[in-house]
Amino acid sequence: MTPRVQRADAQRNTAALLDAAKATFATSGVDAPAKQITDLAGVGVGTLYRHYPRRSDLIVAVLQHEIDECVTAADELAGTLDPREALVAWIERFRDFVGTKQGLAAALHSGDAAYDGLPEQLLDQLEPALQGLLTRAIEGGHARGDLSAREIMTAIALLSQPTRGATAGANQRMIDTFINGLATVDPLAQASPRALLE
Repeated sequence: MTPRVQRADAQRNTAALLDAAKATFATSGVDAPAKQITDLAGVGVGTLYRHYPRRSDLIVAVLQHEIDECVTAADELAGTLDPREALVAWIERFRDFVGTKQGLAAALHSGDAAYDGLPEQLLDQLEPALQGLLTRAIEGGHARGDLSAREIMTAIALLSQPTRGATAGANQRMIDTFINGLATVDPLAQASPRALLE
């Protein structure tokens, strides 16, 4: 049986909902009211529930949409930036992906069957994208070769989680320190992560 093709207006509504949900999750968390999302998307609440009956459906769809964008970005960055810049730019994009969804970690560990194995599935999709950039940087002498793409993503995800009592910008400083550590030069000799991966 041939899959039903989504109508153009339905495709626009879906894209608008995913973009609005992404923005809302960043500012108000994954449990934000449905109306806040639909108002931003310019559609009715009924449209949201028609496409995504459960909140977990919407969260999974937003994550998959961003994963697809990250995978596509790896090819674009590799084609437009040198190896060190492409690697740093992709890591920064991944940081934005994992670090701008308030309440996501709690949702993923809520016991909802919709999330079973989801973190691992997402990493499996992203790993080849990062590995290609990492290999280019290693071969060019711009990054150390003893860390895998999976290890880098896991570290960035952990460093992106909010910590009670942490000062403003603490997560970003730790991520910058980690990126510095990927360099093949003395991290004290340079001023910024982008400069370090040379």
